[in-house]
Amino acid sequence: MDSQRAQEISASPVMANVTYNGNRVYIEHVDQENQIATIHPLENPNHKQSVPVTNLEEY
Repeated sequence: MDSQRAQEISASPVMANVTYNGNRVYIEHVDQENQIATIHPLENPNHKQSVPVTNLEEY
């Protein structure tokens, strides 16, 4: 995924289907300058992590 699309998803009120390493995640924030997204697994909102946006997949 590119950072622009990740930003669109994070700003949208509609939940998008996004995965990271095969796990469904929610995008909390996108740092477009550094191409990093702050995410958490849908089933574990307290497990936040920062990952490269290129590692996120939309399905």
